[in-house]
Amino acid sequence: MTVASEKKTENASFRHVIPAGEPYLFEVKKGQTLRLLDLEGNQAVDTLFYNADNTRERYDAQRTLRRQNNAYLTHGSVLYSNLGNPLLTIVADTCGRHDTLGGACAQESNTVRYALDKRHMHSCRDNFLCACLHDGRLQKRDIGANINFFMNVPVTSQGGLTFEDGISAPGKYVELRAECNVIVLISNCPQLNNPCNGWNPTPAEVLVWN
Repeated sequence: MTVASEKKTENASFRHVIPAGEPYLFEVKKGQTLRLLDLEGNQAVDTLFYNADNTRERYDAQRTLRRQNNAYLTHGSVLYSNLGNPLLTIVADTCGRHDTLGGACAQESNTVRYALDKRHMHSCRDNFLCACLHDGRLQKRDIGANINFFMNVPVTSQGGLTFEDGISAPGKYVELRAECNVIVLISNCPQLNNPCNGWNPTPAEVLVWN
């Protein structure tokens, strides 16, 4: 379901453009609103969330999907932690659907899915690890199942998954209200081997309102 926001970009307290294919880690305080903005369209934004006051508490895909009885995220979806607490709530969404099943590309998956010579291509898992090592609060063991905002991964009638052209477009966004202090870990996906980025990774922007 698409629901537009009433927030004005000029009133945002924080803005940052994530270059195509790059990682970014930052913090959003309880009560603040985070917008993920697809600047040029058809760009997957792989994202993980953690309780900033207790990083052992983090986004739990299974609990989130089970509680809302839906494989996709959209306006009104609550993102739950592994302790059963709400981390964030989607309060606006102009894209309409976000993937929770496709996971993050990695050296291993690029090799298995595409070709042996793809092993050393830039990947989301590498992005996550680089950002964690630079920040110091998270480690390799903290990387779990992520959300792929704007990515289109339909479930087939046989129960399989396919990577398809995105349903997003330039200027589409999703907004989330933080229900606690949250660490946001993003890989602005560099994948070039399937159409999740339209074969051309592009920048994305994050905005925060108090």
